[in-house]
Amino acid sequence: MKHAEQQADVIIVGAGLAGLVAAAELADRGKTVMIVDQEPEGFLGGQAFWSLGGLMLIDSPEQRRMGIRDSRELAYSDWMGSAGFDRDEDLWPHKWAESYIDFAAGEMRPWLHDMGMRWFPIVGWAERGGSFASGHGNSVPRFHLTWGVGPGTQEPFERRVREHEKAGRINLKFRHRCSHLLMQNGACTGISGEVLAEDTSARGQKTNREVIDDFELRAASVVVASGGIGGNLELVRKAWPTDRLGAAPKHMIAGVPAHVDGRMVAITQQAGGHVINADRMWHYTEGVKNWDPIWPNHGIRILPGPSSMWFDATGNRFAPPAMPGFDSLGTLKAILATGYDCSWFITTQKIIKKEFALSGSEQNPDLASKSWKQVLKQRLLNKKATPNVEAFKEHGEDFVVADRLEDLIARMNALQGNSLLDAGKIRAEITARDAQIDNPFSKDAQMMAIHAARNYRGDRLMRTAKPHRILDPDNGPLIGVRLNIITRKTLGGLQTDLNGQLVDANGKTIPGLFAAGEVAGFGGGGYHGYNALEGTFLGGCIFSGRQVGRADSIAL
Repeated sequence: MKHAEQQADVIIVGAGLAGLVAAAELADRGKTVMIVDQEPEGFLGGQAFWSLGGLMLIDSPEQRRMGIRDSRELAYSDWMGSAGFDRDEDLWPHKWAESYIDFAAGEMRPWLHDMGMRWFPIVGWAERGGSFASGHGNSVPRFHLTWGVGPGTQEPFERRVREHEKAGRINLKFRHRCSHLLMQNGACTGISGEVLAEDTSARGQKTNREVIDDFELRAASVVVASGGIGGNLELVRKAWPTDRLGAAPKHMIAGVPAHVDGRMVAITQQAGGHVINADRMWHYTEGVKNWDPIWPNHGIRILPGPSSMWFDATGNRFAPPAMPGFDSLGTLKAILATGYDCSWFITTQKIIKKEFALSGSEQNPDLASKSWKQVLKQRLLNKKATPNVEAFKEHGEDFVVADRLEDLIARMNALQGNSLLDAGKIRAEITARDAQIDNPFSKDAQMMAIHAARNYRGDRLMRTAKPHRILDPDNGPLIGVRLNIITRKTLGGLQTDLNGQLVDANGKTIPGLFAAGEVAGFGGGGYHGYNALEGTFLGGCIFSGRQVGRADSIAL
């Protein structure tokens, strides 16, 4: 049954992190909010639930306790060197980037702390760059892992939303799929779509699309907070920046659930929304197929420390800065330049024990449970890698193990169904690297990076293995890991002003229509520019949701 009257001050399309933040902020102001989402109630929080919970904070107490000297100025330099803003349409993304840096260096941590959020005391050093100080990368560790990982990041906002729901200010409507934004005299006045059949699938699994009814809802303003496109490989390939990265991979695995389908992008464009920087995207190179999948084509990213040796599909070692944990898109380009979609880590048991972490809240039960006892047991006092990493080593189809290098290479070739890897050539490369171990200095760029990492006590304690010879049997067994391209984030998106209000192709704001989170490029239509510094995806959802929720121009 359709209704013409206004049902809320604001309708939010998408119950992910950005939508929850916006809803909580709006309801705090006394606005009535309706959240619609195509998935079941058990999917509340969307993609954020599955995340590692990393946030980029600047000059935090956690950094200072670890001896890290950070500042707003240094972070700004890193961000701009990574973003490389060079288009006329980067006007709003640039403004959003500056505003987020101010937020991350100022109010962000105390605001989240007051809501109960806490962070792991060892700050991670993600996306290190590896080239020039003026270029891409984090000069210092800034990756603050939320205690409780993705669910811990979502929890304060979900709690606020549920409190407002009990008070009658927020109404949650699941299995409601938006298919149209209703426009009247150039302003957005509501949405319409289909009611989908109930579905009892576990969180993250693909759900049914059986239509049982239609609906129409009216509000003074609508917020599109529907996420990215990473679960829709067709859309990823369509937007792929071939001129910048090379041809799109023939084979990719999905780093996000199928519901991250991007369907609201075209729907919002039909209503006058303007997508910019669609060719800017963020995918990882260290993906492995999940041996126990939740969603279709489910991939898990290895978050590597700096020590594994990285070879392309033909057995050539990658040149810097294509080193583990340094330059994601630079390495992606190097991989695609080979004409193959995969690459290889060759590593040791000692390295994976200390350096292999897995993306995803479900892959880090110790951190998700907020159990210090389990963290210490699994990450510091452990004789093996974490149980989840060991499970991948045992069951994952992309892992091979051997005591001898020649046996390892034979198994790697068999896994790929070819003979591209030459054991003699690879042995020579590893032997040359191993010869650099005896001194605390080296001409090998990766060895220099390892020594530099261990100068940071956080890496020395938890993320960087003591340098050792890969071919020494005492450090084994040897492990080969086939790495796939894994989809993740949309960096471009719907163009918005600093209130999150949509800006059309003519530079005019669209009355009543707003966007937050990944669908808006995390702010403005792409506040990352060409590269991400990590911790800025969840951070961007929180910040853009807050901006929309506090906007003077919403629900007038």
